[in-house]
Amino acid sequence: MPIPLSSRQRQAIQFAWRFIRPYRQQAMAALLALVLTAAITLSMGQGIRLLVDQGFMTQSPHLLNQSIGLFMLLVLALAVGTFSRFYLVSWIGERCVADMRQQVFEHLIELHPGFFESNRSSEIQSRLTTDTTLLQSVIGSSLSLFLRNALMVVGGIVLLFVTNPKLTSIVVLALPLVLAPILIFGRRVRSLSRQSQDRIADVGSYVAETLGQIKTVQAYNHQERDRLRFAQTVEAAFATARKRIVQRAWLITLVIVLVLGAVGVMLWVGGMDVIAGRISGGELAAFVFYSLIVGSAFGTLSEVIGELQRAAGAAERIAELLAARSEIAAPQQGLVTLPSRVRGRLALQDVHFAYPSRPTPAAIDGLTLSIEPGETLALVGPSGAGKSTLFDLLLRFYDPQQGHILIDGQALTNLDPQDLRRHFALVAQSPALFFGTVEENIRYGRADASSAEVEAAARTAHAHEFILQLPQGYQTHLGDAGLGLSGGQRQRLAIARALLVDAPILLLDEATSALDAQSEHLIQQALPSLMAGRTTLVIAHRLATVQHADRIAVIDQGRLVAIGNHRQLIVESPLYARLAALQFNTE
Repeated sequence: MPIPLSSRQRQAIQFAWRFIRPYRQQAMAALLALVLTAAITLSMGQGIRLLVDQGFMTQSPHLLNQSIGLFMLLVLALAVGTFSRFYLVSWIGERCVADMRQQVFEHLIELHPGFFESNRSSEIQSRLTTDTTLLQSVIGSSLSLFLRNALMVVGGIVLLFVTNPKLTSIVVLALPLVLAPILIFGRRVRSLSRQSQDRIADVGSYVAETLGQIKTVQAYNHQERDRLRFAQTVEAAFATARKRIVQRAWLITLVIVLVLGAVGVMLWVGGMDVIAGRISGGELAAFVFYSLIVGSAFGTLSEVIGELQRAAGAAERIAELLAARSEIAAPQQGLVTLPSRVRGRLALQDVHFAYPSRPTPAAIDGLTLSIEPGETLALVGPSGAGKSTLFDLLLRFYDPQQGHILIDGQALTNLDPQDLRRHFALVAQSPALFFGTVEENIRYGRADASSAEVEAAARTAHAHEFILQLPQGYQTHLGDAGLGLSGGQRQRLAIARALLVDAPILLLDEATSALDAQSEHLIQQALPSLMAGRTTLVIAHRLATVQHADRIAVIDQGRLVAIGNHRQLIVESPLYARLAALQFNTE
């Protein structure tokens, strides 16, 4: 009797099949081994019947030897088949999950940054690790057990009818009693399984968030509150898991009671028939064997179905990630390809933009601005004025809701984002460094750069001296996010990375904000050579660093309120004059 599958289970199976399909040959070989081992296991019942009726009852050593020999051959074949099945199924599970993780990761790194605003990266990490591990267990083990035991149930019931129809009717009558709790409790387990996976993801997210900001946690003596909040998160996960465990425990208990109860009744009826001479002892032994096979298979099925319910939830969560679509992509029609090196003319035409997670107020409100090739334009204004947002729009991390942004006369929306971004070099306010060596971090934007080029970039950024003082120089491994380096050292490595890329457009977001006076002086000496021949946009709060820019654009509340050089703006822009007065202590 087939067990009906819900739409979610069918979707989970379809999802798994997407990754199993490329390995159809291995899957067919595993299925063949699975059918073979199931058939051998079932045929052992007939071997037991022959052993009892012809070996024991006849008291013939010859027949006993034959029966034992046949039994040992079956055992050997079962061992070989089980080895093949276990290896192939486990291989498929590991291979599919490796492909799954790779496909999910490749998909995630192409999604626009707005996706990660509304989805916690730590929860995504949990899905990529915990959920895929669960799917590996199901594909590499539980699914095989499900198919094998389903075959055992079907084959066992057929052989029960062949062996003794009268006794089989007792088992068949018990089947609806066994299936009913499986279906009833299965629905509850499925719902709780998804909730349990969500709670586990919450635990992983909280750990990643807290440990990632451990200095801040300890600086504010927040450990006690974090312990309390984490304990609450763990207890919520435990409470959900306990509910799921209770439902599965009731499911298994009912199956055992009902199945073994039916076997007990069957043994009593069969024993009476043996005493009356209506069946042989061998037939009863074979029947008992098949009954136990069917009963244990049903018990295993009830357990495996619980695992499949959890897998359905995990597959759904992974499928949600793969279904997410990036809002920033190359156009399907009208794609424009930029030359190998653009001139660097930029234009913003009546641009309006608000972040999806913060629709009001607008981050950019009707801004029009042109930057000529090779020009150095400084962007100044209060915090939150929209300066860094302009960089996000130029790099096409987001598209404006209104207006157009052009590079060398081409609208950014007509370009492939990767083709666009290769013309930019970015030095962020909080420089991003990655786990790896110093050399790998400098070479991050240009993997084919030689060691000599890496060193030249580091020298220009005045990073070479402190790099040589590290334990292994350029081969020194950095911690997460450059842990162990000062803010100024991290900033200089980021500037060296931008130098090495040699892009025609340079974006400096507070590039000297984390530097001490000496380091800032050295960087200020290096910046002219870095900016030479490049279109440069500089965000700066310290006006002293941008006094000599070709032009300075004053931004406030997403609007361009003034533009000109330092002397002009002191006279013409009250906002700029106020900022200058605060910083230079002048009237």
